[in-house]
Amino acid sequence: MRALKAWRPRTGPTPRLKLLADRRLVRLAGPLGPRYRRGVAAILTAGTSDVPLAEEARAVLLELGIRVVRAYDIGVAGLHRLLSAVRRLEAHRPEIYLVFAGREGALPTVVAGLVRAPVVGVPTSFGYGRGGRGEAALNAMLQSCAPLAVVNIDAAVPAALFAAQRFAEPRGRGRPAVRGRDG
Repeated sequence: MRALKAWRPRTGPTPRLKLLADRRLVRLAGPLGPRYRRGVAAILTAGTSDVPLAEEARAVLLELGIRVVRAYDIGVAGLHRLLSAVRRLEAHRPEIYLVFAGREGALPTVVAGLVRAPVVGVPTSFGYGRGGRGEAALNAMLQSCAPLAVVNIDAAVPAALFAAQRFAEPRGRGRPAVRGRDG
């Protein structure tokens, strides 16, 4: 963060920066490009160590105008907490779930079996032992028998941007958004 404070453009006005997610993300002020319709995304974490990454995803979604409901520290070790949280979140009718889990990475698979909306599993590098860097969580999510999309280890921002695509408004009628060589 120290280097960011010292940086100044060579010419022109200094860009306005916005710090997000407890200063873990930096955003240039101004329009973001595509428009996003109203909607709800849900974010869940297995443990408290997953919360900083979940907050990164939450900050991105909020900046895009997408409402976020959340439940933290509800891992499968306390299944009663998970079931209660899912009931509470489902009342908001989220269109997509981002589920963060380290260690054995079981939470996204369980959530995908309980909810009606798509689930994105975000393996985190928190844990210990053989899979302590997130590989065990990633492998577990990739092997899930429940329908589940998975991003890379600690990839909170890509997960949020993937989820945001669900809320993106079409560019316009009659013309494709991107033209290829043929057309």
